Amino acid sequence: MADLRVPLRAMVVDDSRVMRTLQRRELSALGYEVHEAADGRAALDVLTGLGADLPVLVTVDATMPVMGGLAFVEQVRARPEWRSITLFVVATEDEHDLLVQALAAGAHEYLTKPFAREAFREKLDVLGFNPSRSPDASPDASPDASPDASPEGARV
Repeated sequence: MADLRVPLRAMVVDDSRVMRTLQRRELSALGYEVHEAADGRAALDVLTGLGADLPVLVTVDATMPVMGGLAFVEQVRARPEWRSITLFVVATEDEHDLLVQALAAGAHEYLTKPFAREAFREKLDVLGFNPSRSPDASPDASPDASPDASPEGARV
């Protein structure tokens, strides 16, 4: 019998290959099909190419060449067909003003770098995008991400 479930889709947008890899591993371990882009312009191209198979969640770095996170958030929010996408901005602590602007432009949540793996998953919990946990599950109940994922307390 065919599996009729719709796959969970996410996209990671970051100019750092390391950050994309770490976030992709976490999201993949939670069952997401993950797309990647190295900047906001490339991410818009990916979204356009996906048609109706849009991600439910996009994590986006605040500061990138070509098109940064704030401009990306503004572009996504300007397109009615993309307004249902949840946007999660990742930034360094010294980019506080940019985070505030991104939230005002329509981002749903943010996380400052560097961050622990558990902090990333907690933000997914807040957004309702951590399928490995029910709202009342304890952090210890989550499955291990993958053998090559960072340890629980590792900073990303």
